[in-house]
Amino acid sequence: MSLPRQTILVVEDEAAIAETITYALQTEGFAPVWKTTGRDALAVLAAQPVALVVLDVGLPDRSGLDVCRELRKRHTVPVIFLTARSGEVDKIVGLELGADDYLAKPFSPRELTARIRAVLRRSNGTAAAGAAPAGWRHDEAKCRISFRGQSLDLTRNEYRLLAVLLAAPGRVFSRDQLMAAAWDDPGAAFDRTVDAHIKTLRAKLRAAAPDADPIVTHRGMGYSLREE
Repeated sequence: MSLPRQTILVVEDEAAIAETITYALQTEGFAPVWKTTGRDALAVLAAQPVALVVLDVGLPDRSGLDVCRELRKRHTVPVIFLTARSGEVDKIVGLELGADDYLAKPFSPRELTARIRAVLRRSNGTAAAGAAPAGWRHDEAKCRISFRGQSLDLTRNEYRLLAVLLAAPGRVFSRDQLMAAAWDDPGAAFDRTVDAHIKTLRAKLRAAAPDADPIVTHRGMGYSLREE
């Protein structure tokens, strides 16, 4: 029995570029879904599992950066940005919002599909299905996370912080990256705010499993989820 084709959401308003991408993805065995606006992209993510999002920075209704910020509130799906500008600002901001990679236009469809496969390998294809590393359970639809069989009673920002870490075990996130992903207005938060939330998360995780310490502090850099 053949494996189901992974769905790739392509958010691109230029028809010629989108058609090239969707053709390449179909040829490589993926199931592309093409949308031209951020609003429609978020609707797709709310309605069906998606393995990865290819997201243009310049969309007609809103910035792709804003779309990424919005989707990160509820989804851990990998994101690859497409940008018409090669400036560092878009790239850095995009990655800090939680994007997994970026590609500047013009690009070859072969390079894009190679990057998609690389990102999916890193995430083990689990982000879209809401799967999680051993010992964890993440129900994105209900915004619930369990650890070692114990459901965690989390605040909104605690949930968002832990969901970001859970999506990429071993990856070190700076405090700025965590603030951008977890707070509606990251400019109003401070480094110590992240530290305080990490402290309360650790207390709740210890209550669920006293012998575990899954959140790792990287001095001068940030935090990561311990790889099991």
